[in-house]
Amino acid sequence: QVQLVESGGGLVQAGGSLRLSCVASGIIFSINTARWYRQVPGKQRELVASITSGGSTNYADSVKGRFTISRDNAKNTVYLQMNSLRPEDTAVYYCNAIIRQLNLRDYDYWGQGTQVTVSS
Repeated sequence: QVQLVESGGGLVQAGGSLRLSCVASGIIFSINTARWYRQVPGKQRELVASITSGGSTNYADSVKGRFTISRDNAKNTVYLQMNSLRPEDTAVYYCNAIIRQLNLRDYDYWGQGTQVTVSS
């Protein structure tokens, strides 16, 4: 059974850094497009960053220049490096990925979320 397992969240002071990881567990063929979202209670989930299978990236304006999304295909892992963190970055961060399974069909998966809290 395929799952996305996130890690790396926590509490950090403003200006600090965190790196989130998202591992696709189970036997898969490949990860296609992967995305990181974040959500604050009472607000809609916000797309933070995305990366295609070819490595093309896109970022929300609010995180450009501070966050970097990357991937390690050999490890079936997607990362979100977050630098210069601000209190407004506080949210639950979710990994989302389109995963191609061994039957060569694509499926949409979500991680369980990891809390990031930035103190001022």
